[in-house]
Amino acid sequence: MSYAVKEIFLTLQGEGAHSGRATVFCRFAGCNLWSGREADRASAQCRFCDTDFVGTDGTRGGRYDAAVDLAAAIESEWGAARDFRAVLLTGGEPLLQADDALLDALHARGFWIFVETNGTIAPPPGLDWICVSPKAGTELCIRSGDELKLIYPQAGASPEDFAGLAFRRFSLQPMDGPEIADNTARAVAYCLAHPQWQLSLQTHKTLGIR
Repeated sequence: MSYAVKEIFLTLQGEGAHSGRATVFCRFAGCNLWSGREADRASAQCRFCDTDFVGTDGTRGGRYDAAVDLAAAIESEWGAARDFRAVLLTGGEPLLQADDALLDALHARGFWIFVETNGTIAPPPGLDWICVSPKAGTELCIRSGDELKLIYPQAGASPEDFAGLAFRRFSLQPMDGPEIADNTARAVAYCLAHPQWQLSLQTHKTLGIR
C-alpha cells in the first residue's frame, strides 16, 4: 500500500509516559473521527483536536509508495546512530495506514515503535507501545495496551469509564484551550484523589518545540 504522510520530524516526545524521549514523529494524514477541516469541527466525533493532519505538505511529507521508502525517510530523520531509536506513529489516526510491512521495515532498522491512536481500529501485531486516547461517543476496540491517555475533562468520557480496562498506565491530560488553567487544576485534583491516574502535560508547548 502507499502511505499518505503529513510530516516526519525529530523532536522530544512531549506528553504521556515517554515524555522527554528523543523520537521521530511520523504523522499520517487523515482521521476517522474528523476531516481536519474547521468547517467540519462542530459536527465531528472529535471536536478538540489541536493537530494539523490535513494533506502531505509538511516536513518530509508526501506519498510513500512502499514501506521501505517510508522507513528510510524516518531513519534519515533520526540519523546514523542506531542506539535508542524511537518512532511515534501518530496522526490523525495512524492505524488507518500503519501495517505489518511498515512495522517490519522499521524494526529492521532498529526502531522501537509506539503509536498513539483513538482506539477505534484494531492494531497490527508488533507494536512496542500502544497508547490509546479515547474520544467521547466512540467505541473502543482496543481495550488493553500499554497506556490509556484521557484528555480531561471531556463530556461523555469520564475517567471512571476507562479505569477498569487492562492498561499498564493511566494518564490524565488537561484539555488545552482557553480553560487550560482550570482544566489543569481539575486534573491535578483528580490524580491526587485517584492515584491510578498520572498527570500528563504537553511539555512541548511549554518548551516551544514541535
